[in-house]
Amino acid sequence: MLDLDRKIVTLLRHNARRSISELASELGITRATVRQHLEKLERSGEIVGYTLILKADVQEQPVRGITLIEVEGRATARVVSSLGGLPNVSVIHTTCGKWDLLVEISAESMADLDQLLGRIRMVPGITSSETHLILATPRSTRARL
Repeated sequence: MLDLDRKIVTLLRHNARRSISELASELGITRATVRQHLEKLERSGEIVGYTLILKADVQEQPVRGITLIEVEGRATARVVSSLGGLPNVSVIHTTCGKWDLLVEISAESMADLDQLLGRIRMVPGITSSETHLILATPRSTRARL
């Protein structure tokens, strides 16, 4: 990816609704150049789409954590489905190694987190879990409002 492409992507990560004119103005280049680079990034698959970010997606709850989960046998799909129904579960990753799933969770308080972890541990198919609190996020590529 060219340096100009990276600059365009960086600006769009912060606000994907920026117009081509705005991008051109901020970068000091022509609208035609921006359009050409965007089309190239889309054709090559570097940019696969643009998305809507809701307030709930970026409003971080005070208590956040990562829960590592071990799943018995072939229960992964059932466990993922159950966890996906919990409102305080924001992301579920499948992994390899000791842990089968890495789950990003959040809660309003430590007491709420304790209740959430209790619900997670009760999901049929989960044999073990380990939770780590997130203290800070010094870098993220997720869009922020």
